[in-house]
This record gives sequence, structure tokens and C-alpha cells, in this order.
Amino acid sequence: MNKVIKELAKTENISSEELKNKVASGMAVIPLNNARKDIIKKPVAIGEGLTVKVNANIGASPDISSVAGELEKLQVSVQAGADTVMDLTIGEEWEKILSSILKDSPVPVGTVPVYGAICSSKNIYKLNEDDFIRTVEQQALMGVDFMTIHAGVTRAVAEVYDKSDRVGGIVSRGGKLIYRWMKKTGKENPFYNRFDEILEIAARHSVTISLGDGLRPGSIADASDEPQYAELRVLGELTDRCRRAGVMVMIEGPGHVPINKIKENIEKEKEICSGAPFYVLGPLTTDIAAGYDHITAAIGGALAGYFGADFLCYVTPSEHLHLPGLEDVKQGVIASKIAAHSASIARGIGGDKDKRMSQARKNLDWAEMEKYALDGDKIKEARKKFPSMKDGVCTMCGPYCALLED
Repeated sequence: MNKVIKELAKTENISSEELKNKVASGMAVIPLNNARKDIIKKPVAIGEGLTVKVNANIGASPDISSVAGELEKLQVSVQAGADTVMDLTIGEEWEKILSSILKDSPVPVGTVPVYGAICSSKNIYKLNEDDFIRTVEQQALMGVDFMTIHAGVTRAVAEVYDKSDRVGGIVSRGGKLIYRWMKKTGKENPFYNRFDEILEIAARHSVTISLGDGLRPGSIADASDEPQYAELRVLGELTDRCRRAGVMVMIEGPGHVPINKIKENIEKEKEICSGAPFYVLGPLTTDIAAGYDHITAAIGGALAGYFGADFLCYVTPSEHLHLPGLEDVKQGVIASKIAAHSASIARGIGGDKDKRMSQARKNLDWAEMEKYALDGDKIKEARKKFPSMKDGVCTMCGPYCALLED
């Protein structure tokens, strides 16, 4: 781990000692399973004072399932700049797909163990507590680097939700599965009830726990409501338990949040969870942008990152519509990378590339522009598709380009 910390500290432009202290204090995490130390080529540090990172969700569904297809999504995600990926596969091939992704991924890989549990049984109501915990251990042994554990949806929190008048209901797939299981069985959430066992597994395999937000708002009308914050208070308790057990932990957050409530959401998480790294889905700042939610999420993500969120989960153009394809994945990653980089700059980190890009533009040095652009291929394609009658410039101004020397 010391070698990894040294490499990451150099990337983040801080000292190894500073990064080590951030991890030790719980202000940063480095998702890296013991079994994948020699496989991960691009480890990542997530947390306070570091550049904002981006995750890409991939994974098959019961309708569309292919190992080759998910490996293509992995490749596109990494090429577009994703710092991590999560395999959210639901279906019979989940073990095969996850194994393949873990074998090929040069970046940390996350999962949601409740998905594996339900896919193995095909009937969530037949699962017992042991089945949930067994899946966590199975995935840890497989090499998963970080896991979303929906331990905050307790019976008490579910009662708060039942008394609420939410517009969007429960939109977290993992959260809703746990909610349904508790309602049907009358038992406590097994991830909460046996959290100490999960911590033992995580500590043994060096798995980072990502505490899932099962009651995140799925409508801007529900942002910052009592069910959301009731769960967050439980996550604060679990954060302390993770740290006492020596397990790295980050917190997952909303969701759909209007612009005026983003700062409040970040500050609440940092306060209740004692500064633990915050991992947000978007957030999406409006509910009406179906087909363009990668843009909505980039708007929310840039603001969230500026206000203190540390990790952005991408949202693709296909959000709310269908399983993402390769182009959806690429567009989702790039939109979130723009948001994350914009936030990092605003926090005073990582603006060197922008200066180099500006210098290349001033010099009309297109090769250099390709080098520093988030998507250099886009520049190359545009130069071929839209050639100017004047060498060295683009078709916007042609020979009247302001950057041409007299």
C-alpha cells in the first residue's frame, strides 16, 4: 500500500505523508482489494483535498446480457477517463460477468452485493440473513474493491418513509429490495443487523465500504426530506463503526436535488458522517430532462463537487429510459469528467492542463490540443470533417481567426 500511496500522492500533488494521514483519519479512501493489487494499473484516492473522481456504472440486465458487451463498456469507460467502474449486473450471468470485469479492469471495481444475492436465489423472499452475508464474502473473495452496502434502510427508517408523502417513492434498486424483504419477513435489515460481520470481511480483504443511500430522492420534490435524512443519520453511526474496525468507508448520496439544496446536502453528509468521502449520483437538478440527464447530472455534479462532494457517479443519456449502450457510457463519463474537473479547479486543484490547453489554442497547435482535451479524438475527427480553406484554423472564423498573427 505504501507504494500505491506514493504514486497517488504524486498524482494528487501532495506529500505521501499527507495522503497517508487522510486515509488514516477517514477523510480519504483507496479502494483496492488485496486480491487485485497486481491487476489494478490505475489505483485511485478519493476524498478531502483531492481531485474529484468519476465512477461509471456498467452491467447487464435480464433483457440485455453479454459478457463481451460489458467488457466493451469497461473499455469505453476507462478510455473516456472513468476512475472506477461498478458492475450492477442483474441476471443469471452475474458471476461470470463480474469475474471477467475483475480480471480485465485496470481501475477499481465496485458492486452492490444485494444484486448478487437476489440473482442467485431468483426470489428475494426466500433469502435468509446468511445468504446476504455470504454474497458479501463471495464478492470480497472474487476481488471486488468497494461495495455498496444498503445498511441504512432499517425498520425504523422504513417506518419514517411509510409515514412520508414522497412523490418519487424509493428509486434505489438495492434500497427497495431490502425494504421489500423487511416488509415481507418482518425482520431487520440483515446488512445492518450483521454489520460487524461485514466489517470483518471488509477488513480481511481490504474492501472499501460504500454506504448506500437506499432512500435517496428520485424527485427534486423529495430532496432533503425526512426519510433521506433519517437514513443518513444511521449512515453516520455506521461510519463510526467502520472507522473503529479499520475499514475504509465512503457515503453515497442523492439523487435528484434542485440547485438551491445541493450545498445543504453536502454539508449535512460531512457533518453527520464526520467528513467521510461523499459519493453522489449526479445529482440531477431537474426531473424533466429524459434523454439528456447526463447534462443535468453534470450541472449538479459540478456544483456538488465545488461544495465538497468527492466522487461523482456518472449518469448517461439513457438514464430513466434503457440500459446504456457504448455511446451512452462514453457520453456519461465525459459529461461527469467535465463536472468533476470543473469542481476540482474551483477547489484550487488540477488546473494545469487548462493552462496548457489555452497555450496550445493560442498557438493553433492542434496536436497539443488533442493531447490535453478530455476527448482528443473529437478534435481529430472535426479537423478531418470540417477542413478550413485557411491552413491551421477552423471553419468558425477561417482566415479571420483572431489568433492568426498579422
